[in-house]
Amino acid sequence: MSSFWNHNISISLFGESHGPAIGVTIDNLPPGEYIDLEQLKEFMARRAPRNDATSTHRREADMPSIMSGMLNNRTTGTPLMALIQNTDQHSNDYKNVSHLARPGHADYTGAVRYRGFNDVRGGGHFSGRLTAPIVFAGAVCGQILERRSIYTGAHIAQIHNIKDTMFDPCNIDRETIINIRHKKIPVINDKKGTAMYNDIAKARECLDSVGGIVECAITNVPAGIGSPMFEGLENTIAQLVFGIPAVKGIEFGAGFNAVKMLGSQNNDDFYVDDHGHVKTKTNNHGGILGGISSGMPIIFRVAFKPTPSIAQPQDTIDYSNLTNSTIEIKGRHDPCVVLRAVPVVEAAANIAILSHMLDYPNF
Repeated sequence: MSSFWNHNISISLFGESHGPAIGVTIDNLPPGEYIDLEQLKEFMARRAPRNDATSTHRREADMPSIMSGMLNNRTTGTPLMALIQNTDQHSNDYKNVSHLARPGHADYTGAVRYRGFNDVRGGGHFSGRLTAPIVFAGAVCGQILERRSIYTGAHIAQIHNIKDTMFDPCNIDRETIINIRHKKIPVINDKKGTAMYNDIAKARECLDSVGGIVECAITNVPAGIGSPMFEGLENTIAQLVFGIPAVKGIEFGAGFNAVKMLGSQNNDDFYVDDHGHVKTKTNNHGGILGGISSGMPIIFRVAFKPTPSIAQPQDTIDYSNLTNSTIEIKGRHDPCVVLRAVPVVEAAANIAILSHMLDYPNF
């Protein structure tokens, strides 16, 4: 099933954007893990729409109701299931486009795949609304990891043509990660964050949208986690990240810039530090070699396309009768999904890392 993922732990997503509820079932979590519900809600609130020009005007509380798998704030070991109610749908916004393929959306491909029975309201199961249960699952996994001193943090590396300062790939600490989490615009350089905000607001005024890049780092993952070939850390992270709507690319470490380097420049020289830890002088490998963690910070970047829902007239087709048509999209949409995607990328990384850490002795 396309919305089921399994690797030591499993997650199963359900629901549609304009259905009564969405949610997730997480299985094989370690029993007895304490989950701070206030901390969990704070993590989820970072994904919620903002009351400003950078975000949709749809307002959902995203208050998860935990139906099973937790007792007295501790995991029981049985499937943990959370239900999130949808309370602010405007389904009438989609009546005039129910058979029109919105450019950049999965309306046409979904209609072909599901023989026209898919729910197109708000994107249905293809909607970014489904990232809320991903964030719930990732927030739970993140608390379990942080209890073992493994921290995941992300920032907006780029919006349109505006770039933030990048993480130091060799030196990322807990304080840097926590500091960014509490910012309204999650960036390292606040001046760049202001410029990004203004660029997004301008795109909205022009009935357009912008995309960007999220950079994510994971600290204190011990060396030796993962496997080669098809069970590598990169494979697992990438599979979960590509489950986030609007993602179009991912790179680890130096990524595509490695093609500009010589081997002597791209290779990371090893050394033993004063505490007897094996490290590398640079981190072009992004903390993963052969699919296995090296002990250096895991660094990757995720590219998000501009929001496809824009209010400008566009050419399209009516796929119910295969005729050419035009479309003007109404409704409430983000002019840029990247701000709200930062905790979603962190959540995907948390799920991936915890799934591999369960293979680690004495976890």
